[in-house]
Amino acid sequence: MKAHADDLISIRDMLRFAVSRFTEAGLAFGQGTTGAVDEAAFLILESLHLPVDDINPWADARLTKAEREALLARIEERVSKRKPAAYLTRKAYIQGIPFHVDERVIVPRSFIGELLFSDLFGGEGFTLVPDPSSIGRVLDLCSGSGCLAILAAHVFPNAEVDAVELSPQAAEVARLNIAESGYADRLRLYEGDLFQPVAKERYDLILTNPPYVDAEAMEALPPEFRHEPAMALDGGEDGLDIVRRILAEVPRHLNPGGGLLCEIGRGREILEDDYPELDFFWLDTAESEGEVFWLTADKFGR
Repeated sequence: MKAHADDLISIRDMLRFAVSRFTEAGLAFGQGTTGAVDEAAFLILESLHLPVDDINPWADARLTKAEREALLARIEERVSKRKPAAYLTRKAYIQGIPFHVDERVIVPRSFIGELLFSDLFGGEGFTLVPDPSSIGRVLDLCSGSGCLAILAAHVFPNAEVDAVELSPQAAEVARLNIAESGYADRLRLYEGDLFQPVAKERYDLILTNPPYVDAEAMEALPPEFRHEPAMALDGGEDGLDIVRRILAEVPRHLNPGGGLLCEIGRGREILEDDYPELDFFWLDTAESEGEVFWLTADKFGR
């Protein structure tokens, strides 16, 4: 499918063409967007430096020739290189908060981001943390771009937030995001393996979105996901190697009354079989069911 810049006058025209092009090419999605329409809208709006939350107010805006040519080039690069839109634009959003992203780090995405901004933290009725201002210390393990640490600093206004990342390259990206977050005075980034850099520290809340892709799924990854650092995805044979390490060490790092919020993908049955003594509390989001669990310190027999 070919297109000439003169044929696509408005943002609506460009969106229609991009969706058709992405669908025709059989692209894979899931790195911040859920399908061809979302991916095309994000790529167009972010490339034009427009708000990415809704394309409709801009749909009938006419594009300049330079804009049309630039957008067509990006659309073709998305197809030819199978590179995620977030890497093409160097930007990703969680809960409307922007994060710098490039190939040094996994594209920021986590169901935990949605949960942090839900009524489970400071909302009405049932909550995991009734008063977010009561949280004094937060740890984000496998921090990647630093996105969850930054979101935690936003949600918990009185918290000192530590972030730990093993990859030096990813840590470079996290430092950039932390510096631009507005929360740098409450955020500390450590390089190291899980709890090693914070060996003697305890926290009210520990967040983690560790690598959890199993070996079979790693072999079958679409090209888009192969642009991401493999170490940010690879969770071992059944996907839960790092999750098990976290569960083994986390009791020594939770304050009384503290809790662990952990994303594990689709390994729920395996985890429940391996840890029958742990009463996992599973949390659902708009796009997931049983892929994030909550465990409080007392569940570990403390």
